[in-house]
Amino acid sequence: MRVWKQVLVSLAVVGVGIVVWGRLAPGAADTLKAAGIPDGVVSWVTPAADAGEGGQGQGGGGRRQAGGFGGPALVVTRPVELAVVNDRLNAIGDGEAVRSVIVTPYSTGNLIEVLVKSGDRVAQGQVMARLDNDEQRIAADQARLTRDRAEDKLKRYENLKAAAAVTDVAIQDARDELKAAELALQKAELDLHRRDINAPFDGVVGIILVNVGDYVTTSSEIARVDDRSDILVDFWVPERFATKVRVGGPISATAVARPGEVFTGSVQAIDNRIDQASRTLRIRARIDNPEDVLRAGMSFSVSMHFEGDRYPSVDPLALQWSADGSYVWRIAGDKAQKVPVKIIQRNPDRVLVDAELAENEVVATEGLQRLRDDADVKVMGAENRAREPAAAEGT
Repeated sequence: MRVWKQVLVSLAVVGVGIVVWGRLAPGAADTLKAAGIPDGVVSWVTPAADAGEGGQGQGGGGRRQAGGFGGPALVVTRPVELAVVNDRLNAIGDGEAVRSVIVTPYSTGNLIEVLVKSGDRVAQGQVMARLDNDEQRIAADQARLTRDRAEDKLKRYENLKAAAAVTDVAIQDARDELKAAELALQKAELDLHRRDINAPFDGVVGIILVNVGDYVTTSSEIARVDDRSDILVDFWVPERFATKVRVGGPISATAVARPGEVFTGSVQAIDNRIDQASRTLRIRARIDNPEDVLRAGMSFSVSMHFEGDRYPSVDPLALQWSADGSYVWRIAGDKAQKVPVKIIQRNPDRVLVDAELAENEVVATEGLQRLRDDADVKVMGAENRAREPAAAEGT
């Protein structure tokens, strides 16, 4: 076959394909116009679109319908529903005691007593362990004796002042000596007190990390004390929830170690910035633990509820696409209206969209191939539904 014949055959095939596509594909007229095809060619390729704009059909002067086959397009419809998104947040968090500290000595020395054991409850100031303190006790006794002597000396001088036996300068020196002796006694008693290792607050003692006889320093860990009256749970939320979370907002949590039990609390603190690596925001919640059933370090499944955003939801079959993006066909009365939509969220049976659609409006889900904007349509089953109320009244 000659080259020119091959070219003619190819052009004929392409032309037939364009005509078929133009007559059957939704939005074909808009696509051709956007591509710069003249209106005359577009009208010839897509006669159904001309009919939808009010053109007269051939034969008998009757008005052709948008369906292109002499009658309104037959469609199946589904109602538009309203759905809520971003109304619930689920996250995994880590629990910590409301107060927790690793107890260390104030000074160095040999450990001579451990007065608590793991799991004991301690009160603030209770002695947990004691270092050797013979030297400090002697120093305290000596400072106390010096203070007593200075006090007696001042009393003698004040008694002799009436007889003019001592000068005012001597009395002032005695007062200064007494003050210095009192300060020395306070320091000696402080050094003696610091040989005791005390609980910083009410709490529960963890595992004891030392034994009697160990030589400890100010950096040696004796034990950890946790105040578990409340549990702090740190969790991270996606960036889109950053403006929805508020301090004091309620939360509910379930501990992995205690399935089926729900614990309530509130948001205590919100971090001041978004983590750029994960695009998340750190939140700290506080959960009451009056029964002491929760432990620091537990993992929690945290949930929060918000007002959420409401969007129309349509059947996935209603969605169509063109060069301008996605859209649906809204059926108003016996007319089809093209409504652009922006997809927000896809679910198995519904699609949430951002569009000018109201609740209970209907969109076409079947018979979409023949639809054009402002075309006449016939809803399948509409006559049966119209007769059902009358039949019910007759019974």
